[in-house]
Amino acid sequence: MNALDLSRLRPRLPSPLESVEDERFTRRGLTLLLKREDLIHPDLPGNKWRKLALNLREAAGRPVLTFGGAYSNHLRATAAAGRLLGFPTVGVVRGDELAGRPLNPSLARCAADGMRLEFVDRATYRAKNDPATLGALLERAPARAYVVPEGGSNTLAVHGCVELGHELAGLADVAAVACGTGGTLAGLAAGFEGRTLGVPVLRGGFLGGEVRALQEAAFGGPRGDWTLDERFHGGGYARVPPALEAFAQDFEARHGLAIERLYVAKMLYGLTALAEEGAFPVGTRLAAVITGAPEAA
Repeated sequence: MNALDLSRLRPRLPSPLESVEDERFTRRGLTLLLKREDLIHPDLPGNKWRKLALNLREAAGRPVLTFGGAYSNHLRATAAAGRLLGFPTVGVVRGDELAGRPLNPSLARCAADGMRLEFVDRATYRAKNDPATLGALLERAPARAYVVPEGGSNTLAVHGCVELGHELAGLADVAAVACGTGGTLAGLAAGFEGRTLGVPVLRGGFLGGEVRALQEAAFGGPRGDWTLDERFHGGGYARVPPALEAFAQDFEARHGLAIERLYVAKMLYGLTALAEEGAFPVGTRLAAVITGAPEAA
């Protein structure tokens, strides 16, 4: 199968936009919409499809080397793409202490899809963009490997996410998305006519600079009306405090939708809190971007 022929994977585009009745929003005169990016493809859902598609065309069937943590949705999507399109994948995983342990379900799925996992210590991982460090990783990778950065966020990924903004244009006034590396936000904001709200899932306050740098690289300067609200990370990546878990369970019960905890739950929690704070004028249509589904056990 030719890796350039991504149409054979039959992505569902545009992704569905669903209106849900939630009294926490309706009693404030707000409309809540769910942009179901999780339904684009069963193995490369949501922002992962949009971020990977142009990179896979650029790779043109070459092996792909990329990076992520132990619970990386990006690693899972890249491994699945390799299986479906027939090219080798290498995942450089943060944390050499994981090498001697049983694989968690996320990494086990990567391995089952044929991804070669390479565990590196945290200092090496932080230096992954250093030419010497990257060169050493590429020496151990298959020949002519194509490098995709952590989270898939690069210029091609940003351009791939612009279409998400176009799909929401005229249908929503505010679009909210959970953010890890910022690529989806950078592209979404560039293609959207309204306001884009990013909800970082990591602590540190660094994401604004990352988004600005991605837009500079992709478009030559800032694009779109976007802001970040740093309050809803829940203590950091992969942390799900009891209040967030209770919120996610309640949302699932209200709407019959399984909620992914590390990204989507934090975004929905933040959007609900902002609505309760009166952050949006009456009549605002709020589109919550559902970037992924919970991992199957």
